[in-house]
Amino acid sequence: MPSLSSSTARSARAARQARAALTRASRRAVMAAAVALGATLLMGNAAHAAPAVGQAAPDFVAQDTQGRQHKLSDFAGKFVVLEWTNPGCPFVQKHYESGNMPATQKSATGKGVVWLSINSTARGAGDYLPAPELERWMQSRTAAPTAMLLDEDGVIGQAYGARTTPHIFIIDPKGVLVYAGGIDSVPSARVDDIKTATNYVNQALGEAFGGKPISTATTRAYGCAVKYAT
Repeated sequence: MPSLSSSTARSARAARQARAALTRASRRAVMAAAVALGATLLMGNAAHAAPAVGQAAPDFVAQDTQGRQHKLSDFAGKFVVLEWTNPGCPFVQKHYESGNMPATQKSATGKGVVWLSINSTARGAGDYLPAPELERWMQSRTAAPTAMLLDEDGVIGQAYGARTTPHIFIIDPKGVLVYAGGIDSVPSARVDDIKTATNYVNQALGEAFGGKPISTATTRAYGCAVKYAT
């Protein structure tokens, strides 16, 4: 006949296992719910300070406008560009209507770079676009990102400290942030200024692929404020 102490030990062990199973199930449920809402931060906490150039880029998973999920760490070994965007912003319109942003996207992806456009505009914002409309807008401007990601709850944007649309971040094959800032050097909504501006994305990727250090790794992002939910 088992002793009282051994029975107690077995009961305690069973209770710990049950609690652990419940915790794992809860985590899976929370993750599934968060992904259904738009995006999930997988590394650290969105309330933490945004990473600086030279630090690890926060991992995340998000759904695109076609319903597919993308996880940043799945692109390890490749350069990744994150571009915050909002079609309702005049600064975004400047770079898309002129063809500048699509051309920059195509130049990058042609080199094997993964380009993830991200819309963190809250659902309640006046210029919020549902996924189908956002997809149509991008297609009508011949946009060429690898994916157009949805971040309605602002989890990814706040984790990176994205402040404007556009706001650009470049991550190297090791997962380190190597550029953060504006798309170019002339902070205006005028299309005519594009031809005299330095395209920081093209410059940074050109230097990186040429085996050179990125000469301008941090610049001032300009554009419309990201319209976060909170």
